[in-house]
Amino acid sequence: MKISKLFLLAIMLCMGTVGFAQQFTYVPLNPAFGGDTFNYNWLLSSANAQNKLAAPTNERDQLTDLEQFGDNLNKQLLSQISRQLLQQQLGGLNFDQEGTFTYGTLNIEIFQSDEGLVINILDTSNGEETQVIVPN
Repeated sequence: MKISKLFLLAIMLCMGTVGFAQQFTYVPLNPAFGGDTFNYNWLLSSANAQNKLAAPTNERDQLTDLEQFGDNLNKQLLSQISRQLLQQQLGGLNFDQEGTFTYGTLNIEIFQSDEGLVINILDTSNGEETQVIVPN
């Protein structure tokens, strides 16, 4: 009797697992990995909804025309002032003449090359060097 109950229980357990078994198949959602192309819009809208980052805004686009005009006027005024100060400091340096010039801690070397007019500026106080090439 005990063996028949055990046998019956074993048969029921085996039948239960066979009855609920199924085949699993993987179907990708993303169209980039072989999924359905109709999922593209849903995936894109889902990603945009989760995106917490915002594109940087250009503050120049947010200015009114009057503010842009004032900003341009300030830039032109500062450019003119710096040009006059540079002219006073350098004392009428002509960039057409070649040679080496020293102004305080700046050594300026000017020469013509195949690329155009080359201006090497060396700051002897800290060793920084800048090269400006004006093409022909």
